[in-house]
Amino acid sequence: MTDEKDSEGNLLPDSERLTRIGKFVRSTSIDELPQLINVLKGDMALIGPRPLLPQYLSLYSSEQARRHEVRPGISGWAQCHGRNAISWTEKFKLDVWYVDHVSLSTDMKVIFITIKNVLMRKDINSATATTMEYFDGTN
Repeated sequence: MTDEKDSEGNLLPDSERLTRIGKFVRSTSIDELPQLINVLKGDMALIGPRPLLPQYLSLYSSEQARRHEVRPGISGWAQCHGRNAISWTEKFKLDVWYVDHVSLSTDMKVIFITIKNVLMRKDINSATATTMEYFDGTN
């Protein structure tokens, strides 16, 4: 992305700042490859709820915070079932569902669905933005 700003100094919307190379990297999920280093270090798993921004921590309800009962992953149940095209409410609901249903079988489903979704370039953008909107604790 570029750091282009409007006349008042505010960043332009993501859709206007995303370069052609950036669009390709996002649509092919190449930007996820560096996270494999975190998996090898043991900081992340291949499968689990996607890590979110640290500033969101204080905004979680007790139910939403349950997503931290398992190690974060490169792909997870919410990524397979909507990625950036679902609401924050649905994303948290799916993350907690995963926490309650962790198993080798569930992880294998996530792997296969993730591969299919990446190849189909499915659910990359939200309905209202090029990237996911910021979580403000209410949506």
